[in-house]
Amino acid sequence: MQKAMIFFLFFLVWAFSAAAYSQELVIYPAEGQSQDQMEKDKFECYSWAKEQSGFDPMQAPTATAPPPAPQAKNSTAGGAVRGGVGGALLGAGVGAIAGGSKGAKKGAAIGGLSGGVLGGARSHNQQQQDQQARAQWEKEQTQQYAAKRNAYNRAYSACLEGRGYTVK
Repeated sequence: MQKAMIFFLFFLVWAFSAAAYSQELVIYPAEGQSQDQMEKDKFECYSWAKEQSGFDPMQAPTATAPPPAPQAKNSTAGGAVRGGVGGALLGAGVGAIAGGSKGAKKGAAIGGLSGGVLGGARSHNQQQQDQQARAQWEKEQTQQYAAKRNAYNRAYSACLEGRGYTVK
């Protein structure tokens, strides 16, 4: 469920970012070209610009690299539980050595509490690092898409301008 939510959020971010960069060009037949001639020229320039830039604006955006793999094992609560269990075991062992069975109980309680806090904090930090890595990946993908789209737009505009159109 969490992966589906992350994918959905990524898709929304991607769609809005791509829309901001993919402004449609306005084409005006400056030399009195007919509508039929303009459609023919637009298609030929589309094909040429696609070939020159290696970008097809009719294709859905795709990632050029896979997203970073998450490093966090489980939730923060899972990290706290694992840390608590490990701390309790270590505390019980140290307490038993230092103070017998009474020391083992006290050591287990102290070790469990401190291990739980440290385990939860470590897990939380890893989740934050995962989120930052994902955000950086999304930013890079959006920038790459924008650069390719801009290269296509420049080639498309140059082609149409060479055929006597005004492109803005």
